[in-house]
Amino acid sequence: MTEISVVIPCLNEEKTIASCIKRARESFLRANLSGEIIVVDNGSSDRTVEIAQNAGAVVISELSKGYGNALIRGIKEAKGEYIVMGDGDNTYDFSEIDKFVMKLKEGNDLAMGSRFKGKILPGAMTWSHQYIGNPILSGMLRLFFGGTISDSHCGLRAFTKDAFKKMNLHTTGMEFASEMVIHALKKKLKISEIPITYYTRAGESKLASFRDAWRHIRFMLLYSPGYLFLAPGLAIFTISFIATIKLAFGPIYAFGRNWDVHPMVFFSMFTLLGWQILSIGIAGKAYANEIGLEEDKMSKKIIKFLSLEKVLIFGIFLIILGLALIIYIFYVWALSNFGVLSEVKTGILALLLTGIGLQTIFTAFLISMLQIKYR
Repeated sequence: MTEISVVIPCLNEEKTIASCIKRARESFLRANLSGEIIVVDNGSSDRTVEIAQNAGAVVISELSKGYGNALIRGIKEAKGEYIVMGDGDNTYDFSEIDKFVMKLKEGNDLAMGSRFKGKILPGAMTWSHQYIGNPILSGMLRLFFGGTISDSHCGLRAFTKDAFKKMNLHTTGMEFASEMVIHALKKKLKISEIPITYYTRAGESKLASFRDAWRHIRFMLLYSPGYLFLAPGLAIFTISFIATIKLAFGPIYAFGRNWDVHPMVFFSMFTLLGWQILSIGIAGKAYANEIGLEEDKMSKKIIKFLSLEKVLIFGIFLIILGLALIIYIFYVWALSNFGVLSEVKTGILALLLTGIGLQTIFTAFLISMLQIKYR
């Protein structure tokens, strides 16, 4: 029986792949583990494949480019109950993988290496990655999804085969690292961190700093509709709506002068914008709950309470209020024998309420469409 599978994605790592395989085997012997080493070649043009085969690794060729593609292929081919993944450029010490397996045997589903809790050797990581990029990305992940992971982009990690199935990962590029942590947190898997030493890279780096950082940020935002839509939408709507209502009852004195109709026009537009972003966020939450991306019981209850009929009634009510104000404007105009009309603020409120009402109705139908269940 194969107890552990070490999966190493690589692209042109002829200088280092043999050393990685050797260290992994040393770890097997020291911890008395039965294991295999799978090298997933992602299109190398050097002697990586030949060297890996001569070193005793199982070599698999994955034609679809991408870090995630290579890892998913290798993990699917793995026979072990425990899986360790790590880069083949000698930045990680594979002779320490027995520590990761021990964490899994203790009951953890995912064991993450932490370069920041361990040691980063001089020259192993650029200052921008060490003090700006990685801390910001790890901080964003903790803010959006919780947990206490200090190094969410460490490439050396281990997990059980069952945990991998539960995580159900799909991304094909560098954002695979973020997806794994996010799904582990969302599925409430047990995660542990292990301090490791990060070594100087041998060979050319495959990272594209800004492109890969953006892919991680984009992925985290798409997986957190609360922070992407709900928080900014609620902030914009609340501030703008309060300002609009205050201006409707008279000018506001600020910065040494009175502010009246002109700022009310701008605030009313931002009120509509905030409501639209908020509506998209609610639809995003509904969809995330529907496909199992969200496990938030509170949001599920709120979305279930906000049935199509209830939201439609609310939207229609807002439209009726808006139409009532429009009728009031015509009434005032008629009283003046259709002369000079100065109901600009009332007109702004009427259009605002009508617009919010229409947005609410169409959003209600969109949410219901996203919740349609198919067999």
